[in-house]
Amino acid sequence: LHLSPVKLAELHSDLKIQEKDELSWKKLKAEGLDEDGEKEAKLRRNLNVIMTKYGMNGKKDSQLVDTNYIKDGTESDTLDDPRLEKLWSKAKTSGKFSDEELDKLWREFKHHKEKIHEYNILLETVSRTEDIHKNVINPEENLVKEEILHNKHRELKEKLRSINQGFERLRKVSHQGYDTTSEFEEPRVIDLWDMAKSANFTEKELESFREELKHFEAKIEKHHHYQKQLEISHQKLKHVEGTGDKDHLNRNKEKYAMLQEKTKELGYKVKKHLQDLSSRISQGLQHNEL
Repeated sequence: LHLSPVKLAELHSDLKIQEKDELSWKKLKAEGLDEDGEKEAKLRRNLNVIMTKYGMNGKKDSQLVDTNYIKDGTESDTLDDPRLEKLWSKAKTSGKFSDEELDKLWREFKHHKEKIHEYNILLETVSRTEDIHKNVINPEENLVKEEILHNKHRELKEKLRSINQGFERLRKVSHQGYDTTSEFEEPRVIDLWDMAKSANFTEKELESFREELKHFEAKIEKHHHYQKQLEISHQKLKHVEGTGDKDHLNRNKEKYAMLQEKTKELGYKVKKHLQDLSSRISQGLQHNEL
């Protein structure tokens, strides 16, 4: 796959979550609780996202952007969207951002690209489901398919709302620079907070959610720290391998293995926490529609 150490750790975390979700689904299916097949369809969709994200779907150039936005002083990928490319170019040349802020802004652009990609996969899935739905004759089966389509259209609506909010934020930040009074910095946390404010939460629930997001952001920052340390350790290991110093090599291998496991562990915790927080917000947004 030619993946960087950080990407390999991310792949491990994604597959671990997928495996856990599939085990949970098998229990549900055994109890007859996924009769409409909606949860199974979502599992397949998630696996499709993972395979595309890490270039395992057999298509060339299908990987999403790399974890680090700078490689040997150059950007590692394009954004595949003229509007995003234009905004990023404007931000880079504006002089309003420090190197650290540009790094943070690139992560926001990457996150936005991934959201668009996931939306397109879901849109393709909905189109296929609608085609199948047209050929259904059995009335009972028809009702089940209509319910599945309703859920998918609602998910599409939520994702599109998130994409529109995210683009508007990128446009604003690219033109004006970062707001020093901003409550959150991590793109995923900003997304969650914007959506939470639109959900059906009481003031007390919203305040509690805000505090949880602060803890979540700290967890993400810790994960970023270990990702950077893993990349540095990988570079050192490659250098030491060429020196022939076995003791030094063994010490670096041990440190690299430790950092790799810690990065995997934190990556899994971050993604699981994100999954849980997103699910809670989704329930709040659905409640708004009722």
